[in-house]
Amino acid sequence: MQQLPTLETKRTLITVLHEDNAHALLAYQLENKDHLELWEPTKSSDFYSTESGRLRGEKAYQAFLNGTAISFIAFDKSSRKLVANCNFTNIVRSPLFGCNLGYSVAKNAEGIGLGQEVVAAGIHYMFEVARLHRIMANHMPTNTRSEKLLKTLGFEREGYAKAYLKIDGKWQDMVLNSLINHNV
Repeated sequence: MQQLPTLETKRTLITVLHEDNAHALLAYQLENKDHLELWEPTKSSDFYSTESGRLRGEKAYQAFLNGTAISFIAFDKSSRKLVANCNFTNIVRSPLFGCNLGYSVAKNAEGIGLGQEVVAAGIHYMFEVARLHRIMANHMPTNTRSEKLLKTLGFEREGYAKAYLKIDGKWQDMVLNSLINHNV
């Protein structure tokens, strides 16, 4: 396996999702299923199976190698439990040099700045190592936690898209935001 980046924050160790650590993401997704389903697309019936989790890890690693996505998972330093994830998908090089950002934080780790810590580390990597120019992130208008997190990280609102994504079984409007790397 190729050497994977490891990012360290005050409270977490962050690495790239791959087949050998996919079990940790699956446990996180199962434990936070009710919490996350309000903000994520509806999952297929086999999504929470061990094999499906392994395949997601395998695909995430291949996407990292191909340069099309980086799926970071963050482990709490003291408990070694997965507490957040931060995904940079749809990476496009010239002429855009941009990607989309998605993230989640465990229900029991909300409200303590952990999401900001993990996402900030991921953004730093994407701007300084991957050398991207633009990161786009969307949130539902009702998701005030995400709105606050993105504003805190410097994202600017760029628009509003009606019926943009099917979340929790319904077409949802989304607020469109971006962060620009002025050093690229």
